[in-house]
Amino acid sequence: MKLSKRSNSIKPSPTLAIDARAKALKAQGVDIVNFGVGEPDFDTPENIKEAAKRAIESGFTKYTPVGGTDELKEAIIEKFKKDNALSYAKDEVVVSCGAKHSLYNIAQALFEAGDEVLIPAPYWVSYPDQVLLNDAVPVIIKTEEENSFKITPELLKANISGKTKALILNSPSNPTGCAYDRASLEAIAGTAVKNDFYIISDEIYEKLIYDGFSHISIASLGDEIKQRTITVNGLSKSHAMTGWRIGFAAGPKNIISAMTNIQSQSTSNPASISQKAALEALKGSQDFVPKMVSEFDKRRLYMIERLNNMKGVSCLRPVGAFYAFPNVSSCYGRRFNDKMISSSFDLSSYLLEEANIAVVPGGAFGDDKYIRLSYATSMENIQKGLDRIEAALSALK
Repeated sequence: MKLSKRSNSIKPSPTLAIDARAKALKAQGVDIVNFGVGEPDFDTPENIKEAAKRAIESGFTKYTPVGGTDELKEAIIEKFKKDNALSYAKDEVVVSCGAKHSLYNIAQALFEAGDEVLIPAPYWVSYPDQVLLNDAVPVIIKTEEENSFKITPELLKANISGKTKALILNSPSNPTGCAYDRASLEAIAGTAVKNDFYIISDEIYEKLIYDGFSHISIASLGDEIKQRTITVNGLSKSHAMTGWRIGFAAGPKNIISAMTNIQSQSTSNPASISQKAALEALKGSQDFVPKMVSEFDKRRLYMIERLNNMKGVSCLRPVGAFYAFPNVSSCYGRRFNDKMISSSFDLSSYLLEEANIAVVPGGAFGDDKYIRLSYATSMENIQKGLDRIEAALSALK
């Protein structure tokens, strides 16, 4: 019996694969510093955990409506209004099992064979595979470091065809940490309206911004672009709730309805207890968020300075998320013993096996000149890990 062509067209998430290998080595007693996983090292705030406990104790453990409870949807609507200057009705919002699930439901609702989906590179690893899983064609738009890894109007227009169905926009970005300002978003919005394609706006890192940058939702730039935009967000990054699996999307009623119907045949509702926790995350004290962001900022500045001081390494200063994306291509063509370093995959393997450092190869994100390091780990780990990287790179001949 053969597997489907669909299942054979995709590969496992490289970030999760590297995290699993790092954890396996750690379980064997190896002292691994893990820069690979995109997960806050902070615990979920106590008020959120207490809300979940109350949900359990009160018996809130049954099915809920497929697309989320009314009270959670109302809290999400209020969040969009307050944070993003966006107004939605309850039938324009759906809650899913994480932002990744929201994105997959969008792909199921919108894409079909023959459609083309524009994806700026470097990209989050799941975007192309979610497109492929739904029989559409990912069209990769390569961006450049000198433009802060952002698509320009010229690049965007050069990749549009009569088959273009959507553009996936991630701001702030994983893996680069770049983010789009108002002028850049207005140019993209104008192009989308003129050429009549959708924007899938992944804003999961919107709370994690630095250097006085202001996050803007592209859907807030006018009614025409709002009707072509599905905005995706969640609580995994902003409230250290990765394991709770709550994401949400807002957009045109017909698309949200289709996503809800799809969800009804796959997962049904997100976990009832997680929904109560999410309600507290949105409506309760927000003191935790700026404290976490402030700590990430200190780590960001330290990591970027250290990387830029390493011989042959350069790293753009990110304005969002919690990743550094250094250019390490000067290491290619060098050796450690009989091991030739020819790519980001080779370098990542070398760092893991020889220096006990887990990083993610940039090739997994669509640009082989780079590697990704997460600074969502302690300053102690960051210092130790960067010392090891510096020594490992110096050992290459």
